Amino acid sequence: MPILFRLVLREALPGLLMVLLLAACAQPPLESTAAASVQRRADIIPDTAGYQRRAPQDPNGIGRYYQGRQIAHVMGHEGADWLERPGRDEQEGTAILLRELQLKPTDVVADIGAGTGYFTFRISPLVPRGKVLAVDIQPEMIAELQRNKAKKQAYNVEPVLGTVENPNLPNSGVDVVLIVDAYHEFDHPREMMRAIRNALRPGGRLALIEYRAEDPNVPIKRIHRMSEEQARREVEAVGLQFVENRTALPQQHMLIFRRP
Repeated sequence: MPILFRLVLREALPGLLMVLLLAACAQPPLESTAAASVQRRADIIPDTAGYQRRAPQDPNGIGRYYQGRQIAHVMGHEGADWLERPGRDEQEGTAILLRELQLKPTDVVADIGAGTGYFTFRISPLVPRGKVLAVDIQPEMIAELQRNKAKKQAYNVEPVLGTVENPNLPNSGVDVVLIVDAYHEFDHPREMMRAIRNALRPGGRLALIEYRAEDPNVPIKRIHRMSEEQARREVEAVGLQFVENRTALPQQHMLIFRRP
């Protein structure tokens, strides 16, 4: 290397190193760039599950919301007497509901949130060549269902212990699913409804019964009522098709959906 070039390089090198060092310091660390990118994506991508956690607006509900609706506390087995209360048949139009289900003798019916079996054992004689899958998530309720099954000799009733995310029903093995005043208490409504959709046979029906939020005269706390609009939005989100709202019940919606 010529002597002159070496002298020039030796003089210029410290300045060049300083420029490179300053340029490097001006760049944010790689980890910071990645973290910022993840945060930007989190700000842009919506919560597709539809769930949110925030402080309870209503003390009768949990701090969990689904598609804007606060989920209600589950009624424990200690409140079983409420399910069998005198006058319920007249207040809720039980005979009307059973008629509107339009059951066939061979139907397999799933009663979700069966509790003590108020509907289970009324449906049982209507499906003599079918069966009733009585689903509940509380072992105490399952034990009560077993006792009532033996007492009533309802041999086509099968108590099923479910979970908060899965009713443990056979895949494509159910003709009709009935949910009475229980859906609004599901901790994981999206997961439960997906499982119910998968349990229905193609063309199978869901009858969703909920106290009408639109009617101020219904003597039930607001968090234990649902509007037709809200219920349809949530159920249709899992791929079930709305058929109709049968308006024959005194205080409740009877929303019918079907699996395509």
